[in-house]
Amino acid sequence: MSDLPNCPSCGSEYTYDDGVNYVCPECAHEWSKDAAPEEAEGGKVFKDAHGNPLQDGDTVTVIKDLKVKGSSSVVKVGTKVKNIRLVEGDHDIDCKIDGIGSMKLKSEFVKKA
Repeated sequence: MSDLPNCPSCGSEYTYDDGVNYVCPECAHEWSKDAAPEEAEGGKVFKDAHGNPLQDGDTVTVIKDLKVKGSSSVVKVGTKVKNIRLVEGDHDIDCKIDGIGSMKLKSEFVKKA
């Protein structure tokens, strides 16, 4: 087994050493050897548009009108979203919005209420 760290971006175990960096062949993410230990310890910190840390179960407010893909609906500015769940990925908030249903949001478009 290799003593190289897993990729902090996708979690792949197939990373390799490339001089001063580690490289992930699956997602092409490169990171410094110095940065690898701190990423593994702390995990990802989710922050809202103003830099406040988010946690599972928080209530957030939408700060921008968001079009719902595949629908003519719009999530309006000021919509409160209760009991969020944080997930890995591009859209890192999984939630239910009254009148629209279950959807995923990016943390950059919400602020902590």
